[in-house]
Amino acid sequence: MKKKSRRRSIGVIGDGNARAGTTSFRLAKDLGRALVDNGFRVVTGGLGGVMKAACAGAHSSKRYRPGDTIGILPGPDASAANAFVDIAIPTGLDHIRNSIVAHSDAVIAIGGGAGTLSEICFAWMYKRLIIAVGKDGWAGKVAGKPLDHRNRYKGAIQQDRIYAARDAAEAVRLLRRLLPIYSRPG
Repeated sequence: MKKKSRRRSIGVIGDGNARAGTTSFRLAKDLGRALVDNGFRVVTGGLGGVMKAACAGAHSSKRYRPGDTIGILPGPDASAANAFVDIAIPTGLDHIRNSIVAHSDAVIAIGGGAGTLSEICFAWMYKRLIIAVGKDGWAGKVAGKPLDHRNRYKGAIQQDRIYAARDAAEAVRLLRRLLPIYSRPG
């Protein structure tokens, strides 16, 4: 019997205060839909803004299945999750839960402040593929650059960096091309 391959989980991080109608909210909603359309699951911090938009977008995909959205919540109460989170994991860890989100198979950032930056830093240390979408917040500041001087892959990945994408479609193209490379032991 052939073993069924595991669906990859992609962390979507960003501005927790983004409102409907903003560029960040629209990008996150498009990204959530595109990720599920391409067979991925969506992992977020489970609250509002970019997290809510990504989960809502995932639910709007024609390929959506229950369990496609996972929220790693900062507090101890599962009911704090946004309405589009299928699996709510209350941690009681506050911002330390960002480390768990950053352990996704890859991380995609949209805008964001200090919390988003911490997730980007954790993902960098965990040698994850990181893609920054748009020009706002910390995602815009680190897009196209390495986060520090480390050679995370000892030459196996040339010009390792946080990859820049203009929109959800470009982010998914980068993800599909680069995730197999970043998934190899380095």
